[in-house]
Amino acid sequence: MTRPEDRPTHDVLLDDHDALLLDLDGVVYVGPHAVPHAVEAITAARARGVTAAYVTNNAARPPAVVAEHLRELGLDVTAHDVVTSAQAGAREVAARVPVGSRVLAVGGPGVAEALRDRGLEPVSRYADGPAAVLMGYGPDVGWRELAEASYAVGAGALFVATNTDMSIPTDQGMAPGNGAFVAAVVSASGREPLVAGKPRAPLLVESVERVGARSPLVVGDRLDTDIEAGHVCGIPTLLVLTGVTDVATLLAAPPDRRPTYLAADLRGLLAAPGDLVLAGTGADGVDGLAALRAGCRRAWAARDEGRPDPTSAADLARWSADVAAALAR
Repeated sequence: MTRPEDRPTHDVLLDDHDALLLDLDGVVYVGPHAVPHAVEAITAARARGVTAAYVTNNAARPPAVVAEHLRELGLDVTAHDVVTSAQAGAREVAARVPVGSRVLAVGGPGVAEALRDRGLEPVSRYADGPAAVLMGYGPDVGWRELAEASYAVGAGALFVATNTDMSIPTDQGMAPGNGAFVAAVVSASGREPLVAGKPRAPLLVESVERVGARSPLVVGDRLDTDIEAGHVCGIPTLLVLTGVTDVATLLAAPPDRRPTYLAADLRGLLAAPGDLVLAGTGADGVDGLAALRAGCRRAWAARDEGRPDPTSAADLARWSADVAAALAR
């Protein structure tokens, strides 16, 4: 896969890539509402001939339902454009158990649908004799489902988690994610799962293959999933600050969670790469985040060299205000 430094740099970041691997929660929408400027930026990308794949660790909804939600927000999307961690998880299960096997499905409707699409039979009870357990997020998952999964995993069933995000953004704030449910089953069974979603490779591999990308860009709001997944797969990344990552978290990022580019929101796709880059000396930028980008470079260099972080409380306050101002533009 082509690295950004191996390609000529164009006037607009989009022009360096043939596909965007877009996270959804906190990037394109939060709950039922579009993130400001997201629809316009993605529409502009599509007009330039860049493919958009909507890559989500949220396994609750089937791709067709997600696509319908995105169309309601104003995007031109089909179910084929949506790649979920449930699909990646079902692919991992199907590679390890015979066709037609029973699989205990925990999560929303997207989990069971993904299993059926792979020729597997979703069941809901340990008594049904599942060969595997596939755990994904679902807003109605409760103790009984976690108990059934724990029984099956404890008895030796293949254990696959769609993802291990500990939290999920909603329009009311942060809520427990699938990782919290998985942790309960791990605690009860003593066994760790195979993980399909970000930051592991299977979900991005599925996405790249789905759209035939040669020079993709991962776009996300989380360092521990989206950005780390880009590092794992050797794909450049753009971090947007419309989701869960705040200034303090970004400054403390270890090397495998540092984004290639930083923008306030998806309007960064239409900025010059040099204005967004976090490596090297960087540029002044166009969105008021130049000081934060420079601060990241200093903080990361100090961390890597074992020196104290030079960032002060005043710096944190000022850069957080810069982010708020950039998002309000």
